[in-house]
Amino acid sequence: MEQLRYSRVPELRGWRDVPIAGIVPWPGSTAENRMHAWRTFRPVIDPEKCVRCRLCWVYCPDGAIVELDKPYTTRSGRTYKVTYEVNYDYCKGCGICANECPVKAIRMVPEVR
Repeated sequence: MEQLRYSRVPELRGWRDVPIAGIVPWPGSTAENRMHAWRTFRPVIDPEKCVRCRLCWVYCPDGAIVELDKPYTTRSGRTYKVTYEVNYDYCKGCGICANECPVKAIRMVPEVR
């Protein structure tokens, strides 16, 4: 079967030409598809509230939450070795990260273009 490639203009294909649903057709293909254009809300992480539980990182379906080896000290003096940020090139604004955050450190704000 011919390997399908992502193209900017979708082609109309028969059902036999489409790969099995829910798969990554070739390694690295998810990195080629930037989803930020369809986002209407964007997540904003408040590093002061974040307890570094990693739930946002685990549940993000697009791998848009990035764990960085960047120390952060809160105003109250608590020091963390890692910081979480959003890679907005790959975030589609689904809000799963904000929904899963146990301390509500992530809020969804309207996307401004």
